[in-house]
Amino acid sequence: MKKTYYIFLLASLLLIGCSTDSNNTGGGETPAPSITKNVTIFFLNDVHGQLDNFSKVKHIVDLEKETKNVIVTSSGDIFSGNPAVDNHPEKGSPMIDIMNRVGFDVSVLGNHEYDYGETILTERVNQASFDWVCANVDMSNSTITQPPAFKTITVDNVKITFLGLVETNGKEDGTIPLTHPWRVQNLVFEKPEDVIAQYANVKNDENSDLVIALTHLGYQSNSGTITDSQIASQFPFFDVIIGGHSHQVINNTVNGIPIYQAGSYLNNLGKIELEIKDKSIQSINYQLINLNTYPNSDSELKAIIDDYNSLPYLYEVVGDSHRYHDRPEVGCFYTDALRGAMNVDITFQNTGGVRSDLNQGDITAREIFEISPFNNGTVIYDMTVLDIKNFLSGSGSGFYYSGVQINQVGNSIEITDLNGNLLDDNTVLTLGTNDYIPAVYDNYFPTNGDIQTLTAAETLIDYLVNTDGDVDYPNCSRYFRYQ
Repeated sequence: MKKTYYIFLLASLLLIGCSTDSNNTGGGETPAPSITKNVTIFFLNDVHGQLDNFSKVKHIVDLEKETKNVIVTSSGDIFSGNPAVDNHPEKGSPMIDIMNRVGFDVSVLGNHEYDYGETILTERVNQASFDWVCANVDMSNSTITQPPAFKTITVDNVKITFLGLVETNGKEDGTIPLTHPWRVQNLVFEKPEDVIAQYANVKNDENSDLVIALTHLGYQSNSGTITDSQIASQFPFFDVIIGGHSHQVINNTVNGIPIYQAGSYLNNLGKIELEIKDKSIQSINYQLINLNTYPNSDSELKAIIDDYNSLPYLYEVVGDSHRYHDRPEVGCFYTDALRGAMNVDITFQNTGGVRSDLNQGDITAREIFEISPFNNGTVIYDMTVLDIKNFLSGSGSGFYYSGVQINQVGNSIEITDLNGNLLDDNTVLTLGTNDYIPAVYDNYFPTNGDIQTLTAAETLIDYLVNTDGDVDYPNCSRYFRYQ
């Protein structure tokens, strides 16, 4: 009897065991229940050398790290715009030092990261304790360490992949970012739209919770170049797009993909709070923090920033501005100063190279470096009036100018001297300009320009110091763009 009972019991246990196994996926253990994960992503874009508010950024980030998983990112253009950074003896190093101290994790290489040239960018990349990403640049023929296309960052149990992209609209007949062409000669860029599809499966390949496009492309464009909104429409495998380049405040959703920008010049800090489950966003909360009104800062970092900003030579008075001057009025001063200092007949300055207004009162060296921050060189050419007309009509761009009067009559361009006399097409003029213009529009300039020793900003300072230093251009606008 006992034997029969034990046989029955064993059979029952086996039956229960088989029944339990048949309900398991794949015949193995019951899958662990999915869990909800949380992370906060802070981001900046288009800082352009501004340092002051980083002490506030550090206070905000450190406070969040006390209770949350945190990742800190940059969408590019950290350089070019503050003389304390751009004219430091080690160009750009104050910015990298401050970002290291804040605790940045990853940054895309924006177009202005290339402004200092290959050697200095190599130093700054090596100085950074954070990662750089860019999927559409090949640096194998340069001294710069090749950045990966993407970086996967793990914080606690959260795993997020950031793919970097930079714009390539710097030259009509080339594929480079908006930077000085002579400074990226050893680098090879591809259009972003030609590489994005290669990373359609990066989320699965990295086993990431999310994949984020960390871009420096701008939000929207009518020129046919790809931007963040087009990426969301054409390549919808990103969970979030964090962008830069167009200096906008963006909080939009396109094709179900959230897209963000935080303005520019370190006025704001973007904060994205994410709740993630099963590799998808369950909830998202976005906040744009106004750093100018945020009341707290990290005192230790503030002291370091104050030291960087206090370079004595930046505060040397070099001239006097009789009134407030807006950008077109600064363009008049800029081109007149170039013409006077370079002793030429005509000068041009691209509008994008005039980066600041000029306040009334003492003019300091710092203000001039803020107006002209790119350390562009200067060069003189002998060109005929016809050559200059071809440049103006063929470039399609607008320029401030000095030394002549330029008008469009129908489809033709007329150039007269300052007395109103029409200049014949065969007349040869000496033309002075910053060297960015002939580098971008090289098809219209001779190859044998006379390269000067001073940068454009140094030329402006030299002009002020060696004249009476007065700047007074009420209601002045000398600008031409061929229509």
